[in-house]
Parts: sequence; C-alpha cells; structure tokens
Amino acid sequence: MGTSVQVTPLCGVYNENPLSYLVSIDGFNLLIDCGWNDHFDPSLLQPLSRVASTIDAVLLSYSDTLHLGALPYAMKKFGLNAPIYATEPVFRLGLLTMYDHYLSRKQVSDFDLFTLDDIDSAFQNVTRLTYFQNCHLSGKGEGIVIAPHVGGHLLGGTVWKITKDGEDVIYAVDYNHRKERHLNGTNLESFVRPAVLITDAYNALSNQPSRRQRDQDFLDAILNTLRANGNVLLPVDTTGRVLELLLILEQCWEQNHLTYPIFFLTYVSSSTVDYVKAFLEWMSDSIAKSFEHNRDNAFLLKHVNLLISKSELENAPEGPKIVLASMASLEVGFSHDIFVEWAADSRNLVLFTERGQFGTRARMLQSDPPPKAVKVTLSKRVPLVGDELAAYEEEQEKIKKEEALKATLVKEQESKSIVSSDVTKVDPMVIDTQSDAAGVRGEAYRDVLIDGFVSASSISPMFPFYDNSSEWDDFGEIINPDDYVIKDEDMDMGSMPVGGDLDGKLDEGTASMMLDTTPSKVVSSELTVQVKCSLVYMDFEGRSDGRSIKSILAHVAPLKLVLVHGSAEATEHLKQHCLKHVCPHVYAPQIEETIDVTSDLCAYKVRLSEKLMSNVLFKKLGDYEIAWIDSEIDKSESGDMTSLPLSKPAPPHKSVLVGDLKMADFKQFLAGKGIQAEFAGGALRCGEYVTLRKVGDATQKGGAAAIQQIVIEGPLCEEYYKIRDHLYSQFYSL
Repeated sequence: MGTSVQVTPLCGVYNENPLSYLVSIDGFNLLIDCGWNDHFDPSLLQPLSRVASTIDAVLLSYSDTLHLGALPYAMKKFGLNAPIYATEPVFRLGLLTMYDHYLSRKQVSDFDLFTLDDIDSAFQNVTRLTYFQNCHLSGKGEGIVIAPHVGGHLLGGTVWKITKDGEDVIYAVDYNHRKERHLNGTNLESFVRPAVLITDAYNALSNQPSRRQRDQDFLDAILNTLRANGNVLLPVDTTGRVLELLLILEQCWEQNHLTYPIFFLTYVSSSTVDYVKAFLEWMSDSIAKSFEHNRDNAFLLKHVNLLISKSELENAPEGPKIVLASMASLEVGFSHDIFVEWAADSRNLVLFTERGQFGTRARMLQSDPPPKAVKVTLSKRVPLVGDELAAYEEEQEKIKKEEALKATLVKEQESKSIVSSDVTKVDPMVIDTQSDAAGVRGEAYRDVLIDGFVSASSISPMFPFYDNSSEWDDFGEIINPDDYVIKDEDMDMGSMPVGGDLDGKLDEGTASMMLDTTPSKVVSSELTVQVKCSLVYMDFEGRSDGRSIKSILAHVAPLKLVLVHGSAEATEHLKQHCLKHVCPHVYAPQIEETIDVTSDLCAYKVRLSEKLMSNVLFKKLGDYEIAWIDSEIDKSESGDMTSLPLSKPAPPHKSVLVGDLKMADFKQFLAGKGIQAEFAGGALRCGEYVTLRKVGDATQKGGAAAIQQIVIEGPLCEEYYKIRDHLYSQFYSL
C-alpha cells in the first residue's frame, strides 16, 4: 500500500466557519490551520480540544484569525504543544493581528480568553520557512517533507506541499491565481496529479469582474462621496487585504494629485507598515524589481496617515476623509465606533471589501435590502475615580497583605524545620553558619527578615550569611553553559531591518497602551443607530472565483480530492462538477468525520547497487540528469530490495523524446530558420504541406490520456523531414 493518509475536519466544512483540519500521514498528526471567528466562540473549538494533545506539528497558511486565531487559546487551554511552521510574513503579521484583536476587545470588555503573554508564548514556537524551502521532519515524522508554496490572497500566504515516499498531499485553500499590485498569483497549477488535494469551495459559486473594472468602480465610489463632502469608512482586517487597498489609494492619489486625507487606523498600524516594508521579496515581481532598480519601496506611503488611537483621528482637520479601520466585522474596534458616528449622515459611505463573517454586523449590513436601523452597544474603558478607586486600592492592598502573610507563614515553617534538623546534629551552643547558609541558599534567598535579622527560632537571631563559593574541578570553575547561550531566535530578530521593536513588539504608543495598568472599568450603553449612509460591497477578498477554481482543479487533476470550507450549496456544486470533470474520488467530510484517502498505488523502496550505477549513462535535462535503467530486483531476507544489473542482455527500447514544447515558441523557431508558419484551426501550418497538431489533454483523467503528443501531418517529402528534424531538436532524446 501507499502512504497512509487520513483527513479529519475540526472546523470549517459545509459552512464559512474558521479553518482547522487534522491530517494524519502514517500516524503523524498535522494540524493545518487553527482558526477562530471574530466572535471568539469557544464552542467552535470543541473538536480541536479532543485531539489537541495528539498533534505533532502545526502548519499555518495565512495571517488572519480565520487561519490562526485560536492558536493562543489552544496552547493555553487544550495543551497544544507542537512545533509550528509558517512563512516569515505569516508569523510577523499574524502576531500583530492577534495583538490588534486583543486590544480591540480589552478596551470594551473584560476579555479573558487569552492574554498578550499567551499570544507571545504561542508564537515563540513558530519555525519560519521561505517559499519552496523543503523542511525535513524528524523523530516520529521521519521521512515527511513539508514545503510552503505561493498561495496569493495574503502576504506570505501558503499552499502547503507535504511529501512522503514520493506521494504529495497538497493543502490549498483561499488561494488566488490573479496577480495583484502587491502579490503574485499562486503556483498551484505547477502541481500535476498529486495523491491528495485538500481545497476549499468558498468561492465556487462566485464570479468576479475584471480587475481594472473593479478598481475603477472602487475609486469612483470613493471620489464621488468625497466630492459630495462625505466621509468614507472601509472596515478592514489588520494586516491582510488592507495592504492591497492602501496601494490602490496611494497610487491613485499620487497620479491624480489628490489631497483628501487617508487614515489607516488600527492599534498596530505603524508596526504593520514597518514590517511590510521589509517583506518586499515576498511581494509581486513588479514591487521587487522597482526596489531593485530604483530603490523605490512601494510601502513608503506618502498619502496615508498611520494612527493607533481614535483620539488622533478626532484631532484631524474637519472635512471629507477616508478611514481604513479594523475590524472588518464591525463587531468591535475602531470601525465599530466610527460606523456608529457616521451612519446617520446620508453623505457618508461605508464600503465593504470582503464578505462579513456569518452572524456579524458587517454581514447583516451587506444583506439586500440592508436594515434601516441597527442596535449597537457602545462600550469604553474609563479610569476608576473617587470611591471606586479607593475601594479598588483597598482591595488590592488587602490581597497583597494576605499574600505576604501566607509567604511569611510558609517561610517560618521552612525555617523551623531547617533549624530543628541542624540542632539535632550539632552542639546547641554552636551556630553552624555554613549549614544554615546552605539551607537558605537552597530556598533561593527567600528569607523573611524581622528587624534586619533572620526570623526568630530556637537559636539566637543573626544576620543572614550566604556562602557564594563556586565549585571547581581540574579545569577550573564549573559553570552552567546554558547561562551563556545566545538564543538563535534573538539573533534572527536582531538582524531584521524592521522599524519599531524588533522582538515582535510594537511601536512606543501601542506598547505603552499594552503596559497601561491604570485601574479602570468598562462602561456600556445601548443605542439604536439609523443607517442613512450608503452601503456598498465590492469583492477585494483576493480569492480565485468559481470559474478559475474549476479550471485549476482540472489542470492539477489530483488522484483524490477533499473539499472543505464553503457553504453547503457551494460545496455540493463543486463536488458534482469535480466528479464529472476532475477525478472519480471526491470527498466532502463532515466535522470530526475521518476519511481515508490513502493512495491505491503500491510504493516500494529499492536501493540502486553501485555495480548497476557504474554502467548507467546519464544525459543532461535542464537542471536534472536522466537515463534508462534495465535491472533485476533482488530481495534480501530482511525485506530490503536492491536493483542489480541484468544477468542477460537488455531488450531494445524505443527512443523517447522528453520535454514540453509550446507551439508558439516553435513557430518563432521555424521563422528563424526561414520557414513560414501560422496557426489555423488549432494547428500549426508549417510551409506548404506540413501541419503540427497537439493531441491529448493534460487535464484529462488517467495516466496515458494525460500525456500530450505532437502529430506531424503531411506528405513524405524533403520539407516534412526537415521540419521533423527541427521538431526533434526541441526535445531531449533517450
């Protein structure tokens, strides 16, 4: 049998809930994505809680909460303790995303599902990989190789390739084949016939307009509002699709010399842009080339003001403005507060650039027709004053005294036990300071002093004395090497040319907000908001549409296909399409339903003997070398198989031409040789009599049908043989 592969969805099937899937490869459990929604609903994580302790590694695809939002909570509450793998942008921007979500909720509620320390602790376990980097797992995962590939959609977005024994398992969700301003499209189409493909049906029923038309409609809607003296609110994510929107606005303002102010308002806005400036190699080819040739950094935003508090926005000059504010769901955050203030003015515009998550205020406002009024809860954190502050300080002082009293009682008990032990061994009139000091030193200097003396006991009080003498051997003082080790992670962070604090923290303003320990409380009030402003939705999600998804899947042609994450209607639609046009084995499992997608092919490991390899003639094929091998298989008693030279002459074999010829390139090649060629009816007419035609579709199912062949048609003449020789010259012959 082939490599054993089982897939178990933990969240995000037959609906638009967050993504989280357990993939087991020969008993090695991989958790791919660990998402949570904007409501941070713990009930969604129940399936994950039941398997968290069995997980051996975690792979993260994107930096938004739908793909990594549950990571701090799972590590804190469920005992998830496994190495985590992600690209550098997913690691950095995911950290900032979680900071922003935590701060947004902490300002309006007593949010306690996780803390900033929990976020830091979770992301300390992340191993950062570059695109196409093969990472060989060890221990229980010996033989498994993981590699991130370009996914599009978000900066650092990943299509995961997991390989064992020559069989590929591809995980590709939320990918985007389109090239955008700041991102290249996915390279998913470079995979052909993997053993298993896990992909989503989220956009299976959607179609997108051309990018040029969409961008023009986007800018027209904004400029028309500004020119009518209205304000524009764009509820956005923290570090994801907002980057594409910033570039669109920046370029438009630069080209048209516009002066309307643009504000990017999140708790981590300045840190986000600082990090993004250093990630140019992860972006589109045009951005990388622009920096390489002109040292032009696309994210040196000249027309965008970065804000980290609403008070900064309130101090901005009056007049029409654009604000890109988190969160996209309008549940909490700056976007929620600004919406409440601007919704009642018919001149204003709220422009949604992504579908709101199910059950959120953004989703409700995107309905057709939208509601005319919505109920909202206005909450804010205010400092304690007067009697409340006094009561709080009194309570804290009481707690401190109780803790100090407990510590004193514990120390006295420990001191008495140590002293009584010493007294039984020595003369009661002699004070053995060395033994006393040793006992105290073992308690890490936690003496409770009374009037400057060690706590009273049966022996007279004395000042504490500690013997700090070190241990020595023949080579000198004995040390602990761990005290002198510089962690690799700290070295890596220190080498990054990123603005702000390099240890994953934030700019000074946001850091001070995090460290603020001023006693405070949350004050809330209910309010009904009349929605008179314009509400517009435009698709800037950065995902492939339904037509493109079907085309890509047909090209990849996996042996087995697993569909996840999408509405029930979209999932069933794509499943039926793939059964007819992609492959006969299509699965759409339910939550916690384990499906076995083990390959039907048999895989064997064969060792090529030195005697055999010494007689093999290799030919260069691009970056590789290829050769025919005729051999016999010898199986030892232990089961190992070895390939040996044939004991009799090898049978003859037909010549094989290896390569992939593009007809358009061959047309230019013939023109360079003085032979006129043109396309007609899907074939290439060469000269007067010869026609070249490709047959066989690489997107069809089946091994033989997936091989494309070039057929030469025409009478046997000098021109025929001449063109055939030119054609053969484009391939490698074996």
